[in-house]
Amino acid sequence: MKKITITLRLNGELREVDVEGSDLLLDVLRDKLGAKGPKYGCGSGDCGTCTVLVEGQSVRACIVLAAEVDGQEVVTVEGLAREGIPALQASFVARSAFQCGYCAPGVMITATELLRRTPNPCREEVQEAIAGNLCRCTGYDPIIEAIMAVARPNEEV
Repeated sequence: MKKITITLRLNGELREVDVEGSDLLLDVLRDKLGAKGPKYGCGSGDCGTCTVLVEGQSVRACIVLAAEVDGQEVVTVEGLAREGIPALQASFVARSAFQCGYCAPGVMITATELLRRTPNPCREEVQEAIAGNLCRCTGYDPIIEAIMAVARPNEEV
């Protein structure tokens, strides 16, 4: 198959990479660009472990072709901490919201998008936003509490 060169802004850095038309964004991020945060979980976009932001919108990198993000901004969980540990990450740590951490990057990206779009979500909005991110270890209460603590810092969650 013929290779094409795409350009993207990955976590703030302009990058060029050669891809084949059938290369998935997840594989290119992990194997060619070194972004190991997005994980392979299901390969069908159902579990959310591969979630990244493309132009500010969360997408499942395991079902998006790399060529589709040519010229766009892509942010992985590694890019969230470019300027120090965000309040969201600190909140997850303080509440032991993750155990194994496999789902953590996808949940962090999804929560980031939610809080940018809806800075003060109610509990139901948080639950709905993370519904596509599967967590097999912790369950969802600590995750929801961590997000709510950032969204509503002066309220008991």
